[in-house]
Amino acid sequence: MSQTERIILGGEELFLKAGIKSVTMDDIARHLGMSKKTIYQFFKDKNELVIGLVRKKILEDEKQMEEILNKSTNVIEGMINMMKCSEEIFSRINPIVIHDLQKYHPDAWKQFQNFKSGVIVQTLEELLRKGIEQGYIRPEIDVKIIARMRMGQVEMGFDNAIFPHSEFNIWKVQQQFHEHFNYGICTLEGYKLLDEYRSMHEQAN
Repeated sequence: MSQTERIILGGEELFLKAGIKSVTMDDIARHLGMSKKTIYQFFKDKNELVIGLVRKKILEDEKQMEEILNKSTNVIEGMINMMKCSEEIFSRINPIVIHDLQKYHPDAWKQFQNFKSGVIVQTLEELLRKGIEQGYIRPEIDVKIIARMRMGQVEMGFDNAIFPHSEFNIWKVQQQFHEHFNYGICTLEGYKLLDEYRSMHEQAN
């Protein structure tokens, strides 16, 4: 592991626990057992470190999505696996991280937004088209509209003004949205398959 990767990983560990705003470069240096001067050789400030972290997460998420879709035997299994993957991700995220990213690190947030509107939307469009071909997704849906609607749902689930973090569990909100979305786009065959995979997932837990 390079020094750059080590610093990004150290920052990520602290950010996920305490949020971005409350973590200083001194905190990261102490956490890693290195001098702040060493960190500044690789990142000029915390904002640059946050941008580096977001880039790293985007590449990881893109690879993970590709792996999930490649090993899924059909679109319904792919959607269920994506949901399980999301559950793991959201369970590790402190909601304040999203808030801090939006408010204090607009460049990093823009990269995240571009990723969502680009790679994720395109992946979802492809998934929906395959689902229509396989007979599991309703053929009358417009994949371009529904894929963007889905991204809007995810974004709304993070909105503290609509779902205050003190009142709502961030993962439960996303889980409800995901289920609503899945059942709303399926044909009768897709609905049956979705129920089967859902039962298997619940029994496994």
